[in-house]
Amino acid sequence: MKKALLLLTGAAFVLAGCQDEQPQQSAKPIAEAQAEIVIDAPADNQHTANTALDWNGTYVGILPCADCSGIETQITLNHDGSYTATQTYLGKEDGLFESQGQFHWNDKGNIITLENETGANQYFVGENILFKLDMNGERVEGDLAEHYQLHKQ
Repeated sequence: MKKALLLLTGAAFVLAGCQDEQPQQSAKPIAEAQAEIVIDAPADNQHTANTALDWNGTYVGILPCADCSGIETQITLNHDGSYTATQTYLGKEDGLFESQGQFHWNDKGNIITLENETGANQYFVGENILFKLDMNGERVEGDLAEHYQLHKQ
């Protein structure tokens, strides 16, 4: 009798461990959730922004500025690894800056670094969007997060 009771107790524990857990619902927008999935993807994953997305083209937007109305930004990424960037500091005299150079991908194939830029020069590459990263290479979060995006034309 003891053996049967022990066997039934063990089976109950095994079955309890096999129950499917329900995933928690996320309140994040779909694009943000997809971006996180790509950021956390392993380096040997064959489906990266570099290999799976149509990333080449021109991206535009107005990025936040500490001492002006915003920075109107246009970045063109080319298949050969070159880029051109135009930044206009709105409300500033002589606020137009143009640069060009090469960019390179990180090991995971989802972040580019513009080589001839000063300051924060990294962008997370999503589907038809670039997310400007902060000085630590992290996505900007909070109320201003949506202001750190450049959209493909």
